[in-house]
Amino acid sequence: MNAYVCDTKSIHPDQIEEVQKHILNDQELDKVSHLFKVISDPTRIKILFALEKAELCVCDISVILNMTQSAISHQLKTLKDANLVKNRRDGKTIFYQLADEHVHLIFNQALTHINE
Repeated sequence: MNAYVCDTKSIHPDQIEEVQKHILNDQELDKVSHLFKVISDPTRIKILFALEKAELCVCDISVILNMTQSAISHQLKTLKDANLVKNRRDGKTIFYQLADEHVHLIFNQALTHINE
């Protein structure tokens, strides 16, 4: 017997109506889908975890991840375009950090979930 198939042909109108009130619209679905696509890359996850610990420049991140600065810059652009990181300039150096507390929360929740 398939656990994902109803044994009976009944529906629950109250639950259906409640869910339909709150289901995401197409624009929200696209944004959430894009967010998960961006953070699904292992290199970007490593960068985000590094930035959770400290504000870092491309040179720092490239040493931490043992990757080229060019590869790190490419990944940082993707993260910045998704509003997951922000930067600030100090002279010739650009430092990166997580965009806001929500990014911290996403990863803290993910860690809590996988460690249960």
